[in-house]
Amino acid sequence: MADLAPWASHPARSRGRCHAEEAGDRGPRDAFQRDRDRIIHSISFRRLRHKTQVFLAPDGDHFRVRLTHSLEVAQIGRTIARTLGLNEDLTEALCLAHDIGHPPFGHAGENALQKAMLAAGGFDHNGHTLRTLMWIERSYPRWRGLNLTWETLEGLAKHNGPIYAPSWALAEADAQAALELTSHASLEAQVAALADDIAYDNHDIDDGLRAGLLTLGQIEAVPLVAEGWARLDTTFPDLPRERLAGELIRSQIGAMVNDLIAESQRRIAEAGVESVEEVRAAGRPLIAFSPAMAAAERELKRFMYANLYHHPRQLEAADAAHHVVAGLFAAYRGDPSLLPEEWRARLPEGEPGISRHIADFIAGMTDRYAVARYREVVGAIDLPEGF
Repeated sequence: MADLAPWASHPARSRGRCHAEEAGDRGPRDAFQRDRDRIIHSISFRRLRHKTQVFLAPDGDHFRVRLTHSLEVAQIGRTIARTLGLNEDLTEALCLAHDIGHPPFGHAGENALQKAMLAAGGFDHNGHTLRTLMWIERSYPRWRGLNLTWETLEGLAKHNGPIYAPSWALAEADAQAALELTSHASLEAQVAALADDIAYDNHDIDDGLRAGLLTLGQIEAVPLVAEGWARLDTTFPDLPRERLAGELIRSQIGAMVNDLIAESQRRIAEAGVESVEEVRAAGRPLIAFSPAMAAAERELKRFMYANLYHHPRQLEAADAAHHVVAGLFAAYRGDPSLLPEEWRARLPEGEPGISRHIADFIAGMTDRYAVARYREVVGAIDLPEGF
């Protein structure tokens, strides 16, 4: 660990875990490496294989799902962390776990659960990530959850910045782990947040092109993409655009990563931080795009929402997904005996506990499991083609 920068998170100086653990012979791994491995071996991480990234319940082998997206985020995050002298293992753990709280069908499923849970405090995937890893996972005999380090829990809670009005799920996590929600997170957590943006900004373009919902002509209208095409036209003047789509995505990821590293190095030097505690007290994020790249990235997001995420075919699928999740919640809330035996056995008495328990069960479902359970407990449903 001698090559870690002073502002990096060091496993030997971790604030520890909620539950004390006896030293055991589990191999030469430090605290953050153990966190990463616990996440990878968890059931909730494996379920990401069948959870929506962009396309609901995708039936094509080449489309991304939450699992492949999380792996791609981790690779981008490690590259940035290594260059900045940060802890790669903590960065990887945060990248791999950041989407574990997503329910089936992505944001469509989340919107349905949020609406169904209004009387019980609502639902948000970030709070549910903490809830899943701290209480719902049951891999260990002496405690609930994975018993991750404080630094991993903190990074998952506030990788997008300080939180002044936490959801009930985040408030419960904070009550147990004292996550200092109103300060900034470690640089590793800040890297994970922007590695996520870089991954989905670019890979969603790739999937949109593959699905035929985007065209090369459309994306060329985006300034950031136009710059990439200009570079490729110079490098590969004789190749058709269709052959260069993959190279465009790689080139664009590289440009965004390089910009983020340069701007972050400038901010870290300007802030003069010498420890992770000073990072948390800096009062602003130190991992960031340059102003020009940040503006270009926002323009790209606007394009993606208008042309891909809100495409009529996507909206039709989202409506069907909302119907599935809302129907499941209503069925289980109306008759909790429909829950599987192990979930019935842990059913709390009274509200909001009952609704939150049912939401925990539904949020853990994969896309296809949710559809199967809907047909079992609610009835037949006519889903859009390709759902």
